Amino acid sequence: MSTGGTGTEGLDSDVGTDPTSAQVEVAAETFRMLASRTRLRLVWSLVNQELDVSSLAEAIGAAVPTVSQHLAKMRLAGLISSRRDGRRIFYTVDDPHVVSMVREIFDHIAPDGSLAPDPPVSDS
Repeated sequence: MSTGGTGTEGLDSDVGTDPTSAQVEVAAETFRMLASRTRLRLVWSLVNQELDVSSLAEAIGAAVPTVSQHLAKMRLAGLISSRRDGRRIFYTVDDPHVVSMVREIFDHIAPDGSLAPDPPVSDS
């Protein structure tokens, strides 16, 4: 799923270009993976920091086995990555596209759950 870059290259040049069937399939799977409240909380927790499964479970208030299962699925889907340090495995979101997507959705939704107002348009 990771393609590198900042996620903004060629944005204007892609306008009007239909996605391929493969792109639609992977996009749908990505959104399906993030549609889980638990997975979305885990990804959000990993956007800004690297954590192990116990720390993640504590941070989101879930059981370690549950968190471990979600992490395995998201790692296989390419949403998160992991590294081993001795007996512990640390997880993070290092794909800038995933980071951007998750940050954008929470910028789009106000803390009360309503849609946030659009940001002001700059004159530049």
